[in-house]
Amino acid sequence: MSAKKYLVVGLGEVLWDLMPGGKQLGGAPTNFAYITKLLGDSGVVASRIGNDELGREARAALEKLGVRTAHVQSDPTHATGTVKVQLDQAGQPRFEISENAAWDFLVWTPEWKTLAHEADAVCFGSLAQRAPASRETIRHFVNATGRDATRIFDVNLRQNFFSKEVLAESAGCADIVKLNEDELPTVMALLGKGHGDDESSAERLRDAFGLKLVCVTRGARGSVLVGEASSDRHPGYSVRVADTVGAGDAFTAALVHHYLRGASLAAMNEAANRVGSWVASQVGGTPAPNAAQMREVFAAV
Repeated sequence: MSAKKYLVVGLGEVLWDLMPGGKQLGGAPTNFAYITKLLGDSGVVASRIGNDELGREARAALEKLGVRTAHVQSDPTHATGTVKVQLDQAGQPRFEISENAAWDFLVWTPEWKTLAHEADAVCFGSLAQRAPASRETIRHFVNATGRDATRIFDVNLRQNFFSKEVLAESAGCADIVKLNEDELPTVMALLGKGHGDDESSAERLRDAFGLKLVCVTRGARGSVLVGEASSDRHPGYSVRVADTVGAGDAFTAALVHHYLRGASLAAMNEAANRVGSWVASQVGGTPAPNAAQMREVFAAV
C-alpha cells in the first residue's frame, strides 16, 4: 500500500442542507472531500458559492473542517445553494433543491485547469450537471485530468435533475461508477441496458463503458463491487442510523482512498462500508471525529 498523500477533488455542488434540526453544510463534494481529508489525503472542493451570508458561512465552515477552499468560486449574482431535507422514520432523506444556485454556474478557469492537471482523482456527480454551464465546466475539468488520474462518476439522481445524455457522457469518461440499488434500475433503463440483479447489471454497465470498477451500494445490506476480473459482496454493518445524509459520499471517499493504493476489492469494500456506516450513525455528512470512534472505524482501514 502506497504511503503517498494523494490530491483528491470533489467537483460540483456546495450547499446548505436545511435539516429539521437546523442547517448543515452539505453537497456531495463537501462530504467527499471532508472524509478524504480524515483518511489522510488532501481533500479539495471545486465548487461555486454566492457572495452572500450563506456563502461566507460555507467558506468558513469548509475551512473549519480542514478542507481546501482555494478553488471554491464566488458568484456575484447567484445565491448559495440550499436544500430542504425531510427525514423519514428510517432516517432516509427527501430533498427539495433550490434552482439557479451559484453551483449551477461553475466557470472553467486557468486555476481549475491547473488543479485538474495536478489531481490524482476527481469525483463528480450527475446533480451538478443539471445546468448547461456547470455541465460544460465539469466536462472540461474531467477531460483535463492527467492520464493516470482516477475519474469517479458518483450517480446522484435527484428530483428530475438527470438525463440519459448526462449519464452516458459521464460514465463514458469515468474509470469508476458508483450508484445505489434504487438508482441502478433507472440508470439501466435510461441507457437501454436492461436490469437484472445488482451484480449482472453492474457487469453490463462496466462492459458498456469500459469501466475499471462499478460499485452498487445497498444501504444496510452493504454493497457489490464489480471489477475488471472479479467481484466482491459485503453484507454491510448494522448501526443505529441517525440519518443517511453523506453516508454514500463517505463510502465513495473510502473506496477511492484504497483504490488509489491498489487495494483488493474485498479491502475496498470493507473500508467503504465501515466508514459509510459510521457517518450514517452520526447527524449530517461531516460529523466531528471522536478519537475512540475513529480508532474503531479505521481499525480495518
